[in-house]
Amino acid sequence: MEPHIRAWDRWMRALGDFYDYRDTDGVGRVYEVHRRSIHPAMRVCREWGSLLLNDRTQVACEAQACTDWLAAWMARTGFLASAQECVVRAFGLGTGAWALWVDAGSREVRVRRYDARMVVPLTWDEEGVTECAFVTRAFWRGRAVDQVQLHLKGAADAFFSPGEKLGRVSAAARSSRPGSSPLENGGTEGTYRIVTACFDRDGNRVEPEGVCPVYDTGSAWPTFSIVKPAVDNTRVDMSPYGQSVFADAVDAIQAVDLCYDAMMSEIDNGKMRVFLSDVMFDVERDGKGGRVSIPFGKADCTVFRKVMSTEDTIHEFAPTLRTEAQARAFRVALQTLGDLCGFGINYFDLENVGYVKTATEVSADNSALMRNIRRHEHALEGAIAGICHALLAAERALGVELPDEGAVRVAFDDSIITDTTAEKKQDMDEVEAGLMEPWEYRAKWYGEDEVTARGVFGRASEHVLPTA
Repeated sequence: MEPHIRAWDRWMRALGDFYDYRDTDGVGRVYEVHRRSIHPAMRVCREWGSLLLNDRTQVACEAQACTDWLAAWMARTGFLASAQECVVRAFGLGTGAWALWVDAGSREVRVRRYDARMVVPLTWDEEGVTECAFVTRAFWRGRAVDQVQLHLKGAADAFFSPGEKLGRVSAAARSSRPGSSPLENGGTEGTYRIVTACFDRDGNRVEPEGVCPVYDTGSAWPTFSIVKPAVDNTRVDMSPYGQSVFADAVDAIQAVDLCYDAMMSEIDNGKMRVFLSDVMFDVERDGKGGRVSIPFGKADCTVFRKVMSTEDTIHEFAPTLRTEAQARAFRVALQTLGDLCGFGINYFDLENVGYVKTATEVSADNSALMRNIRRHEHALEGAIAGICHALLAAERALGVELPDEGAVRVAFDDSIITDTTAEKKQDMDEVEAGLMEPWEYRAKWYGEDEVTARGVFGRASEHVLPTA
């Protein structure tokens, strides 16, 4: 998958031979050419990120205490903003991931994001990835080091040196750590461990201070989640990596930038040209006995000199622009791009003012967009729920008192594609008609568990005065 991932990354950054190439003029001179771009591949990925995740996304557990703790943790760490960037990169490169990062000293757990270039699956099958490594660049005392973190399940042999076992630690190192720290304590079978190793630029193993080589998280859930768009990988069979949402729309990306560059070139080349007679130019000595004309005006080839001409001292020429025809071609290219990337044919259509539609102006009757959003949300909900399960388990291992969270569900904010106000009103009408319980309404729209939602109406009924 590496060549495909690198190619998708270059399309997202508008780099490559399509954008920067060499051409030859009529006399054989070679010159550099840069094609203008509106970065359509990156625009597609950013649109999917904004459609699927925003600050109104809610994560709810069966236990209300876990729901409240997750909400406070996400607000404190800015998880949703980081998660949206992870989705953008994952939809562009085909794969992304979230993984736990533990600071045992301060007893804090964070979730870091990775893109496809940093993700190395180790164990997987049709059901998904069960063990994974993440390779990143870190800096220690001014030196760049390559850091690899392996998220492994249960006790297993080490990957780095013979005889080194996961969970094995010297007696001196164990005695130097106060309390019952989960660092390299042998752990339990079925729980996940994070193995960390660092290497210098020459590939030699280095051991920075404060980095724990093996940490038992105490979580039976995978301590990472793979993020992929709901698109089948047709590039490599049996691959744990996903496929970019614009993998089959590369030709449409080229068409969009071709039309855009043609319009800009047409405007640039269609400037008015002014031809002036020789008598309009002053002359000066060039220091070698010759006489040269003194130029004036902007140096962008809009003013030309008519040599040996005294008639028509000023002649203007304005080429006819073809921008209307090119704008129609640009519109067709945008429609094709939106259709191939799952947005529907009207999502990137041009308005009368000439700007591309934003996500908040999506029509609710766009059935193609609605179907694809639901598919991506189902895949994304599993990844978010999985990392939340692992996060809560790791926090319990550090001593945080949290009950069992039960099932975890994600309530996505679909107000940009559906009329949320109308749906709430319809549910309220069903509550008044007795077709829906009031606590079901609160559980659906406020992310509360059943006990909390029922308790709200129980407390409200206590203040109702009895009637005669």
